[in-house]
Amino acid sequence: MEKKDPYRFHHPRLTSRFDTEYRIALEEYFPKSIGSNVEKLLNFPKYVPRPAIMRFLCKYEIFKKILNVQGSVIECGVLFGGGLMTWAQLSAILEPMNHQRRIIGFDTFAGSTSIRNEDKGTTVSELYQAGDVAIDTFQDLQECIKIHDIGRPLNHIEKVRLVRGDIKETVPQFIKDNPHLVVSLLYLDVVLYEPTSVALEYFVPRMPRGSVIGFDELNADAAPGEAIAVMERLGINNLRIQRPTFGTQISYAIVE
Repeated sequence: MEKKDPYRFHHPRLTSRFDTEYRIALEEYFPKSIGSNVEKLLNFPKYVPRPAIMRFLCKYEIFKKILNVQGSVIECGVLFGGGLMTWAQLSAILEPMNHQRRIIGFDTFAGSTSIRNEDKGTTVSELYQAGDVAIDTFQDLQECIKIHDIGRPLNHIEKVRLVRGDIKETVPQFIKDNPHLVVSLLYLDVVLYEPTSVALEYFVPRMPRGSVIGFDELNADAAPGEAIAVMERLGINNLRIQRPTFGTQISYAIVE
């Protein structure tokens, strides 16, 4: 029987046979490898795939740029929470006394809401359908946040927050409920045009000079919605868009 790739989200055109073989081998190796779960986590480079470490390092480079910038971190598109908790860990490590920096994640936790013409890519747009990525990680992440809080400084002050629902509705309401909000980092990983456009509309006016807008799907032929929203809301030639030299997908622009 052919072994099934355990990773459900990947770009078929960019995934080689060796990528699939690697993931299958890792899926089989991890549970039988020597050590408890905690011991395995403490030795994470032994198990974590190189692209995942690369993404972590890209976000580390981005986070360093906002250390002296006032404001919270907003992530649009949370999914399993690896990105959200990356920002939380980096804040706890690099600025443990910054009690004003919140890490706020927006997601439906019920998959994609609506697909527009702007989201239809040139290669694999069939991957993006209403209801895609319908994985409810909300309660799982709430538990994760509680565990994270046990070990971080100033853990009596809320640090990580989840906002559940359609961004078109939750973001305007969140701004209304939190008129004080200043944003130092807006990370866009929601893939689709409409929620990306809404995030840019409401959050960018709250971003001071020196803050950073991070992009996860900019210039992606399979998911053009993010790029179109950026072009319409901000104007692509108004931005100095950069990328870590070792990264393959993540890019960012510093608000000037």
